[in-house]
Amino acid sequence: MVKVGIIMGSKSDLPVMNEAASFLTQLGIEFEINIVSAHRTPERMYEYAKEAHKRGIEVIIAGAGGAAHLPGMTASLTPLPVIGVPIKSSNSIDGWDSILSILQMPGGIPVATVALNGAKNAGILAAKILGSTDKKIQEKLLQFMEDMKEMVMESDRNLNR
Repeated sequence: MVKVGIIMGSKSDLPVMNEAASFLTQLGIEFEINIVSAHRTPERMYEYAKEAHKRGIEVIIAGAGGAAHLPGMTASLTPLPVIGVPIKSSNSIDGWDSILSILQMPGGIPVATVALNGAKNAGILAAKILGSTDKKIQEKLLQFMEDMKEMVMESDRNLNR
């Protein structure tokens, strides 16, 4: 069953958002990925956000560049946690417009926000949210953490030869 919805404002966001998809695939977490523009397809965004929880989605990862309204507008319409990924786009102000549009949400409409182009961390955060109630996912996250630790230790051993 699909547990995570990954949405983005345009096809140009796909290279960044694929990082979340890759991490979820690595952990065996099912997801769907769609282009849902807050500005060009507002009705689609509205329907997606209102219906996602009814289809079994448990977390939404929403990436957008520029004005980056997709994460916040989605969060305003869904009872699900939304993780915003600010994306540095071709018309971006060094990504700050996206970061601030996602980060500075009004009270009552929270959006968890990761770093600029930080879709991998969004995938990890989505897995941690799911892992809080799913022990299989939690065990895979613990293994991921152990693997990261081992990579650092291996790098250190190689550095000090």
